[in-house]
Amino acid sequence: MGKHIVAQRRGKGGLVYRSPSHRHLGEIKLADEGSYKVKQLIHAPGRNTPIIVLNRTDGERRLQLAFSGAYVGQELTSGEGAAPEIGNTLALGRIPDGSYVHNIESMPGDGGKFCRTGGSSSLVVSHGLTVSVRLPSGKMKQFNPMCKATIGFLAGSGAKDIPVLKAGKKTHYLRSKARRPYSVRGVAMNAVNHPHGGGNHQHVGRASTVGRGTPPGRKVGRLSPKRRKS
Repeated sequence: MGKHIVAQRRGKGGLVYRSPSHRHLGEIKLADEGSYKVKQLIHAPGRNTPIIVLNRTDGERRLQLAFSGAYVGQELTSGEGAAPEIGNTLALGRIPDGSYVHNIESMPGDGGKFCRTGGSSSLVVSHGLTVSVRLPSGKMKQFNPMCKATIGFLAGSGAKDIPVLKAGKKTHYLRSKARRPYSVRGVAMNAVNHPHGGGNHQHVGRASTVGRGTPPGRKVGRLSPKRRKS
C-alpha cells in the first residue's frame, strides 16, 4: 500500500507537522494604547525572535516581538501619543516615509500579521489614501493608514548563522518549529510512494514541471509556468 506524499502529509497535520502549541508562551500581538516598560526579554520556543514582556502603567502584561536594541527598563509608547521612535507602536499614517517597521497589521486591530520573522523589516515608502510599504520579499503592498506597526528592525537576525554541529540538535531545533529535520528525494522512493519513484535507476521519468491545477497526489516537482517576481 502506498503512502501520501510529503506535501499531503504536511497539509493534513499530525504530530510531525503540528506546531507545539503547548509550549507557546501566549498570544503575541501589538500592545494596546498606553505607556509600557520592558520587564524582561525571554526566548519563545518555535521562534528565532526573542519576546519582550511589557508591563503597562495599570499593571496589564503583554507579550510583543522584540526589536533590535530593546533592553530591560526601556519605556515604550503605543497609540495616539506615541512619537515615531524605535520601539514605539503607532498607525502607519503617522510614521514618516523612509522608516523601517515590523509586525504590521493587515487590518486595523488584528494585532500584526506581516513582517514577523527574526531580523526582518519593511520600509514605509509613501503616503496617500493608503500607505505603500515594501515588504522583505521586495513586494509593494498597500495598507490602511490606521493599521499599526512597530518602528525598527526585529531582533534575532543572527539565529541562522549559529552552527548546529550535530544531527540530533537539528532534529530538536526544527521539531520546535513543526518542521521535518530531513527530506527524502522523490526519485529515491518506490513508485507507489511518489510520482518520481521507481525505475532501474534514479530519474524522474517524465516532465518535472506540473500545472497549478494538478491534483494533490501528482503536484510534485516544479510549478509551471514560473511566476515572475516584481
